[in-house]
Amino acid sequence: MARYILRRLLLVIPLLLGITVITYAIISLAPGDPITALINPEEMALMSKEELHARREQLGLNKPLPVRYVLWLAQAARGNLGFSIQNRRPVTELILARLPASMALSVTSIVLALVLGVALGVVSALRQYSVLDHALTVAAFFGLSVPGFFFALMGIFLFGVKLRWLPIFGMWTPGKPTTVNLDLARHAILPVAALTVTHVAGYMRYARAATLDALSGDYVTTARAKGLTERAVLWGHVFRNALLPLVTIAGLALPGLIGGSFVIETIFSWPGIGLLGYTAILQRDYPLQMGIALLAAVAVLLANLLTDITYSVVDPRIRYD
Repeated sequence: MARYILRRLLLVIPLLLGITVITYAIISLAPGDPITALINPEEMALMSKEELHARREQLGLNKPLPVRYVLWLAQAARGNLGFSIQNRRPVTELILARLPASMALSVTSIVLALVLGVALGVVSALRQYSVLDHALTVAAFFGLSVPGFFFALMGIFLFGVKLRWLPIFGMWTPGKPTTVNLDLARHAILPVAALTVTHVAGYMRYARAATLDALSGDYVTTARAKGLTERAVLWGHVFRNALLPLVTIAGLALPGLIGGSFVIETIFSWPGIGLLGYTAILQRDYPLQMGIALLAAVAVLLANLLTDITYSVVDPRIRYD
């Protein structure tokens, strides 16, 4: 196992390099530059080419693309992700400041989605072709078909505008203490609900399929033939063998704990990494975009490694040499 983990960690290096090269090229070749976002259009129209060139030189944008990438990579290897062009603050500091907000939103929604999705999926599988199974299937397909921003906007319209029960933006009410309290919980209800709904349908379908596949196994027939109770068959054979696909979808959800949700955080003005990344894109803030992309890439690679390790814990038949 130790050799396998070491080998996977060594493979992370070329993967990260490839991801950063592609991401840096896409960001740099996108139309516009930070100059157009920093300067008033009317003021920029009056500036000479020499003045614009001097601004670009000041930000290091006048160098060739490969040179800029190598300079960024050399600093990133030392743990320095650079300074935000717009905020004039270290990228690492900005990301770490927004990380708790994203994790508070993502952890809550993913845990709720996993619990509800797995529970409903198992119930649907155990009641296959019943009225409940058909109802849950229709609800799951509806949840998979409708984008998350639709649930977010409907929640804002119904509970925020019409009924005025819940706040619709931010983490706290202006003027109140920014601590973990009832006000924070009220602000989190709508974004957490929107994220949960978008995930629970997929988890429910996975859980149903995994449970049905386990129920059809020969080991279940053998266990029942031995006279084991239905509860013992379900807990000792069905659920344990159905865990492997569920570990996979849980691993796919782990990067979201770090990266947050761009769409939901933007709609609700939730001050997390998703909103920070969206703002960085609008402002052409290259260092900040690269810092968030690097964080997301590391989260995905580590989540895949953690998922593979969990496989061997859930299923003893799986071993890594």
